[in-house]
Amino acid sequence: MKKILGFIFLTLLILNYNSSSNAKEVKDCFEGLNRATFAFNQTLDKVVFEPVAKGYRKLPVPIRTGTSNVISNLSNLLTIPNNILQGDLRSAGLNTARLTVNTTIGIFGIFDVAQQMGLVKDYRKEDYGQTLGKWGVGEGCYLVLPILGPSTVRDTIGILTSILGGDPWYNLTVKNDTQYFKDSDYYISKGTDGINFRSKNIDAFDNLEKNSMDFYASVRSLYLQDRKQKILNSNKIIETQDDSDWDDIQSN
Repeated sequence: MKKILGFIFLTLLILNYNSSSNAKEVKDCFEGLNRATFAFNQTLDKVVFEPVAKGYRKLPVPIRTGTSNVISNLSNLLTIPNNILQGDLRSAGLNTARLTVNTTIGIFGIFDVAQQMGLVKDYRKEDYGQTLGKWGVGEGCYLVLPILGPSTVRDTIGILTSILGGDPWYNLTVKNDTQYFKDSDYYISKGTDGINFRSKNIDAFDNLEKNSMDFYASVRSLYLQDRKQKILNSNKIIETQDDSDWDDIQSN
C-alpha cells in the first residue's frame, strides 16, 4: 500500500500543473499516434469484438444478467479502496456489504441478493484515475491505448496503479500465486467485461459513427465528458451519453 501511495504522490507532483491550469479542453498532444491507434482498435473491433459482442447478445437474458452481475460484483474490489481514498466511507461500507453478501449468498455475484436485502445498488464504479481527479490532478494529454481505447495521462497512470498492486482482483489472480485463482480468471473477467460493454452499445456506437463527421473526435469528446461526470458523481446526461458505462448512447 505504501508503494501505491508513493506512486500516486509522485503522479500528483508530475501532473499538478494541470490542476492549476485554466484550460478547459484536454490537449490531444499525440493526435497523429492516437488516430493511428484508434484506426487499429477500430479494425480489431470490426474483426473480433463486435462479432463476439453480437453473438453474446443472442445468449438468453438470464445468462447475460448473471454475467453482468458477476462483473459488477468484481468491480467492487477496485471501487472500495477508491471509495476510501476519496473519503466516501458510506459508499465503501455499502459496497463492502454488497460484495460480501453477493459473493457468498449470491454465488459469486450471479444473483443480486444484496439488493433484495435492502442494500440498494446506488453506487458508482470508481478507479484510481477518478480518485486522482477527485484529488485535483488534471487529465494531462488525451491518449488512445491499444485495445483498451480512450484514456488520458492521468487515467493511464490510474491503470498502472492498479497493476502495481492497487487492484485486489489482479493481486489475487495474476500478481500472487494462489491455489484458488488462475491468471486466466483475471483476463477472462476483463475480456467478458469488455464484451458485455460492447454488446450494450453496438447500436449506439453504430449510430454515433454514422452521424459523426469525425468519429475519432466524437469518441474523444464522449470519453472526456463521461470521465468528468464520473469524477463529479453526476447523473447528468451530456450531449451523446449518459453516465452508465456509456449505455444507451443518444445520437441524433
